[in-house]
Amino acid sequence: MIGGPCHFTARTVRLIANANHKPSVLGLLAESYGAQEQLAALEGATSERQIVQQEGLPGLAPSQLATSTQTGWTFINASFAYKRAGGSRFNTKDWGAWYSTTEVDAGLAEVAFHFTRALADASNSFDNTTVWIELWADFDDVFHDLRGIDPEPECLHADCDIGYPAGQALAEELRLAGLNGIVYPSVRYPGATNLVAFWPQLVRNYRQGARWKMTWSGTPDPEISRF
Repeated sequence: MIGGPCHFTARTVRLIANANHKPSVLGLLAESYGAQEQLAALEGATSERQIVQQEGLPGLAPSQLATSTQTGWTFINASFAYKRAGGSRFNTKDWGAWYSTTEVDAGLAEVAFHFTRALADASNSFDNTTVWIELWADFDDVFHDLRGIDPEPECLHADCDIGYPAGQALAEELRLAGLNGIVYPSVRYPGATNLVAFWPQLVRNYRQGARWKMTWSGTPDPEISRF
């Protein structure tokens, strides 16, 4: 197996789209506590996050998810509940993970790359404005380390069609063995360090940070500004 264990201690940032950062979509309809409970049950029937909180994921029981005693628990659980079709670099289509990085610029580069791909796939003509929100958290645990490996492993290949299958195979092996996740060099922002955490309880000291706006105006290169 490539790489090995390391004790990783860092403050990291994750960026999520503003559309995913909102109160209950049905909350404004409720005028009483009883109605709120009924609407919450209705929303939960179709909310993937709430379904996962009730049923869990492969290898992740509901009891292992974040609870309401933990700040930011809904956003933590959402990162494990919502997955890209086909999975990402270090998670399969069947389970999600918490991706973060040591530098905001690296996070911006990552989300800009993936959102630009999504716009291209949707034949959007690159006409879009999206707001992203920083989610900060601390980590202090042992992770599998892929930094400083020469030659660079296939799982870090910039081409997603090459890197993702290799990365998912490695992640599945590590996760089944009960390991915490992977520390790896940023593929989209050289010099930064990225982290993928496999388990919700590893996300500590959650807090929200700044907002960023990305605007695509006819080209695949967005204008990025903080506000």
